[in-house]
Amino acid sequence: MHNPRLFLAGVGFFSKSGLLPWDSARPPDLPQSLLGRAYKGSFTNKIAKQHPSRQKYQKKQWHGRPRDDSWQERLADVVTPLWRLSYEEQLKMKFEAQKKILQSLESYLHMLRGVSGTVAAPQSEGLHCLLHPIIPSPTTTGYRNKSTFAVNRGPDGNPKTVGYYLGSWRDGNVVCVPCNHLKNIPEKHSQVAQYYEVFLRQSSVEPCLLFHEGGHWRELIVRTNRQGHTMAIVTFHPQGLSQEELCVQKVTLKDFFTKGPGTVCGLTSLYFQESTMTRCRHQQAPYQLLFGEPHIFEDLLGLKIRISPDAFFQINTAGAEMLYRTIGELSRVNPESTLLDICCGTGVIGLSLAQRASQVHGIELVEQAVEDARWTAAFNGVTNCEFHAGRAETILPQLLKSPKDEKLTVAVANPARAGLHYRVVQAIRNCRAIRTLVFVSCKPQGESMRNFIELCCPPNSAKKLLGDPFVLREAVPVDLFPHTPHCELVLLFTRDLHGRGGGNIVRARGSKWLQRNKLSQPEENPES
Repeated sequence: MHNPRLFLAGVGFFSKSGLLPWDSARPPDLPQSLLGRAYKGSFTNKIAKQHPSRQKYQKKQWHGRPRDDSWQERLADVVTPLWRLSYEEQLKMKFEAQKKILQSLESYLHMLRGVSGTVAAPQSEGLHCLLHPIIPSPTTTGYRNKSTFAVNRGPDGNPKTVGYYLGSWRDGNVVCVPCNHLKNIPEKHSQVAQYYEVFLRQSSVEPCLLFHEGGHWRELIVRTNRQGHTMAIVTFHPQGLSQEELCVQKVTLKDFFTKGPGTVCGLTSLYFQESTMTRCRHQQAPYQLLFGEPHIFEDLLGLKIRISPDAFFQINTAGAEMLYRTIGELSRVNPESTLLDICCGTGVIGLSLAQRASQVHGIELVEQAVEDARWTAAFNGVTNCEFHAGRAETILPQLLKSPKDEKLTVAVANPARAGLHYRVVQAIRNCRAIRTLVFVSCKPQGESMRNFIELCCPPNSAKKLLGDPFVLREAVPVDLFPHTPHCELVLLFTRDLHGRGGGNIVRARGSKWLQRNKLSQPEENPES
């Protein structure tokens, strides 16, 4: 791969409310220690013991001029804090962390309801639900298909540096460190980021480090697929520039990546977004295609998936296939059931299960993602899927309000880290047709924990949770984020046909697919 830093030297340029809406504050019966305590110190303590040098870097003040390798290690410790451990050690730590989260949840549910009703019969690992071994990522290096790079002052003081932030805005010690050494970033993403830095240092227009201080060039987003296609999105703060002046900057950017040094990146599409906000969707500030294909495509589970620049798609494509297969196995969708795909993104879960279901309804906030899902359904000949654009808390109650439709319904929810809106949980709890719920969370110890409690707590008319409670039956950790503390936790909730919400039936050994794809059971880790 060409080294843009050598190019720079050659041309002289290198010198993130309460539990429920009716509470004005956190209710006294939900201790703060329940939310997030499972992770407290579990990763950092172990790594500090094994690698004391990391503590040295964490405690060191942010003034002075450390060597480049010191900045790189600091960044790696922040972005990929498990990078010093073998992948097997990482998986064991993640498994233990997920187990502790589930133990906290079951302990609290036991306190709410007692032994029966909200938990299944005792299984293993000190849990009542069946906890499967963690499913590893098929790839552990360069696995990200989307990366977002910031622009700010680098360790050398140059304001036109592209990379990831270190430090804190409160303390005024933020620096932007190049991140081509991180284990989860593909070479192609690093290459595009480095050449964007080349472009910035050639540009006569200043970067926008702080909105109120002026400047224009902002962050870069890079998306790739397994075929090697690359989409780049550059965010630009107009700061009152005229349309003619904006046009000049767009042409300059386009020429750099189509005729200039940036051609080595081989972009298949380049987008430009004028934005006066930290983050905004296509509806707020449209993505302007400067050249190339308007979409990126991915082959997944026998489907050709269309992905718009604004659409959510799991950042680890190979890991996403494992995740979606796991969801399909746990859901047990059949031709007699309707599937609700809540927070569906580009609709991959619903589309991949459409052949098994009678009907699929997908709900997604981002309109571009809904358009992608509809295109994918049409292209792949899937005719029993309907996708709805808008807020899930508005659309789902409308879909479920008809008392005449008693068709057995399976719900899948894959929300962002903020979890589901309380009205979505209410709608699921109060719809008797929904007897199976598969919940996917990348941060179960956070806001999603509230959702789990709302789903499984006893009925409460004051809180409009009238339906029978769900029971947590099975849990499957799926690692989509090697070298970080995070993974996706897939939870299976069910309630029986008689409306008692309890029952002590659980599949003793889990599905055959899960058995085939699991690791050996991680041993107890006394240090975690």
